[in-house]
This record gives sequence, C-alpha cells and structure tokens, in this order.
Amino acid sequence: MSSEVEAESVPIREAEIAEALAAGPVRDAVKVHEVLAKAKELKGLNMREVATLAAISDPELLGDLFATARQVKELIYGKRLVLFAPLYISNLCANECLYCAFRARNKDVKRRALTQPEIAEEIRVLIEQGHKRVLIVAGESYPNEGFSYILKTIETVYATHSGNGEIRRVNANVAPLTIDEFKQLKDAKIGTYQVFQETYNREVYSKVHLGGKKKDYAWRVTAMDRAMQAGINDVGIGVLFGLCDWRFEILAIMQHAEHLDKKFGCGPHTISVPRMEPAVGSDMATHPPQAVSDVDFRKIVAILRLAVPYTGIIMSTRETPNIRRETFALGVSQISAGSRTNPGGYVDGEEKEDTAQFSLGDHRGLDEVIRDVASLGYIPSFCTACYRLGRTGADFMDLAKPGDIKDHCDPNALSTFMEYLVDYATPQTRVVGEQLITNALAGMSELQRARSAAMIEKVKAGSRDVYC
Repeated sequence: MSSEVEAESVPIREAEIAEALAAGPVRDAVKVHEVLAKAKELKGLNMREVATLAAISDPELLGDLFATARQVKELIYGKRLVLFAPLYISNLCANECLYCAFRARNKDVKRRALTQPEIAEEIRVLIEQGHKRVLIVAGESYPNEGFSYILKTIETVYATHSGNGEIRRVNANVAPLTIDEFKQLKDAKIGTYQVFQETYNREVYSKVHLGGKKKDYAWRVTAMDRAMQAGINDVGIGVLFGLCDWRFEILAIMQHAEHLDKKFGCGPHTISVPRMEPAVGSDMATHPPQAVSDVDFRKIVAILRLAVPYTGIIMSTRETPNIRRETFALGVSQISAGSRTNPGGYVDGEEKEDTAQFSLGDHRGLDEVIRDVASLGYIPSFCTACYRLGRTGADFMDLAKPGDIKDHCDPNALSTFMEYLVDYATPQTRVVGEQLITNALAGMSELQRARSAAMIEKVKAGSRDVYC
C-alpha cells in the first residue's frame, strides 16, 4: 500500500454492507412508507433503510418510491438539468481492466493522444454547439510529457474561445494522483475531480483489474481523500453498474459519501451511475457479470437521490433517450449531451468504434437533446456560477442540504439557457425554449421572478455570463 494511503482512510466496510443486505429488506408496505417519509426530511437514509427500498418489487410501492425521489429532487434542485460534454483527449492506458476498450493489451483499439492544437479544435466545436462546461477524460497513461499533459490540456481549454462562447468550467476524470499532483490540478483551476471505483467489492475488483496501477484497490478508493486534502472541494464518485450486485454498490457508495462528509465536512459533489455497455475487444462489456435491468436501474437512481439527497446525480449518453427521460424525474440533475468517447470525435463528427471507450445509447446532438429536455418541462442549465463564486465544497453543501441552492440555480439556469437560445439554438428549439422560460418565470415567487427576468433581459441585450 502506498505511503500516502492510510488503512483507516479506506472507507468501505464490507461486513456492515452484508449485514444490512441480510437484515434490511422488509417487504412490508408500512415499513417502506416509513422509510419514504424519512427521506422527505432531506436528511438521507441509513444502510438498512436503503436495503429496504432496494427490495421493493411491488408496482405500487415502486410508484411511491419514484414519486418520493421526484419530490426530493425538485425540492433541492428544482426543474433544472445541467449539461456538459466529455472531452476524450487520449485512449492510451497502462491498466488491464477486462470491461474497458482502452485496456493496455487490447489490440482492437487504435491508440490516439490529441495534441494541444487538436484539443483546441475539439473545444471550438463544442463551444460552437453551445457547451459551457467539459469533462476531460483520458486513459490512465499519458504521452511522454506525463501528468503535465493534463495540466496543459486544462490551460488550452480555458484559453480557447469562439465568438461569444467559451468553456467556463473544466472538470477532469483522470487517474488517481498524489497529493502534490492534486495541488497542481487545483492550481490549474479544475472544477470537479472525478474518478470511479468501478466496483467497491474487493474480490470482484481484483478479478477484473489484472494489471497496472489500477490493481491497487486502496490507492484508488482513497483518491478523493488526497484530492480534498489538496484543496479540491468538489469531487465526483461512481461505480460501473454490472460488475457486481447493484445493492452492494449503492450501500458502498453511501459509506464512501459518509466518510468524506465526516472527514472533510462535505460529501461528493456528484455521483455517476454508468451501466456497462459494449466495448471493442471486451467480452465482459457485452456480457456483464451482473447485468442491471431497466427497472433496477431506475431504482438505483431513485434510491441514491433519497439516500444522498444533496448530491448531483450524473446520467451519461451510455443510456438511451427513453431511459434518460425516465430518470430525469427520479433524481438525475446533470447530463452529458452530444457526446463522443473517442479522441478527436467532435472534429471528426462521428463516434469511431475502434478508438472509443464504449458504445453510446444516445446519439442525438446537443440542440435536439435540449429541445427534448425543454419540452418535458426541465430547464437546461449551463450555469457555472457556484464554481466562480466559491460556492463549492462545504459552502455548496450548506445550501444544497436544506434545499436552498435552487434559489440561486433557477435564475442562473434561465439566464444561461437564454444565452444558449440566442447564440446557438435552432429556430425550433428557440420557440420551445422561450415558452419554457415564460412558464418557469410564472411559477416563481415575485422576488425571484424579478431577479430572473432582469438577468434574462441583460442576456437579450448582449450581456453574457450573467449570474447571481
């Protein structure tokens, strides 16, 4: 175990999870409703309560679970959905992960690492689509320059502009780092640092990670400790659903979140819920060891929303448009759109299977996704205000936990959405979007409506990056 990893920092206690799964499930409607009533208090749930919800199979109780998740999501986050795009800069990797196309020994993948000028071109395409935030993603190996490749990429992204557009928040999903490297990442003005444990089950983890630094379970699971020790306030966790029993994974996610909250005063900023999808050169990706059904996937989203109510839940384009729509109401608060998972995919204009990490389920462009989201009554948001105003980490959680963050998010969502409509939307999307904004304003309090309307008028008059 690395000198930077303390044994007590490994937050997963598998015996407690097994005990909760054995004792928690109570197929009793009264007990389920007690748990749902507690969830409405926005204070989270314990492991046995989560195990009780995970055992629900009765359609009526499922409906109650989903309705409660929707209520909690809207109490905390309102009707907004934050949009972002992943930027895959390299598919080089030194690890041997059986489920991933990027694994080191996979001969079916064509390797590519983008140069800084190529990264700038990718960013210009994203900016001209209307994106304002990106998630940098790289295989866990870099060109000869090493970790500085990531730091240079962040600099390139922030320095690239096109017309009225720019990327205002750069998040990163890269290999776990040392504390010193995390400090460099913070100095580069990173937004959220994100890395997935893939599975919290130690036995399964060892079976699917056969080579490279990623074999070290403890080094990976303590990455968030090092990031937060280095001063990065916003971190994102997640697993790859399909590797292990999803019930085990959501309880482990809870333990990880509770550990961070107790140690650093705030839990994870986001939780991602990717399901395994086919990947070139991986039989396991095509045949998940413990595949998650669509019904159980919806349960996962709903239960996580109730168990860790303050945390943003991210839904990627791995999922189909229908599944994405259904989960908006169950707790999802951030989505990717118009994604490519192959380096250079935005300039190329296509998803190339022989360089991509996995297969996409949603192939729609950003404008079509936004029109769909708006037609469903959700506010597409490109807001990055919290990051610029220092509302991160514990300060963000102080607003999120009681549900006060939406008082800032809703006006900012509307102003950034109007910015998109004016600068980038197709005429059809602009009609749908402006009607949504009118409806959203009508549902606000008088004070909030006045603030929001003033911000929207500034955007219409030519101002950009208007936020409160």
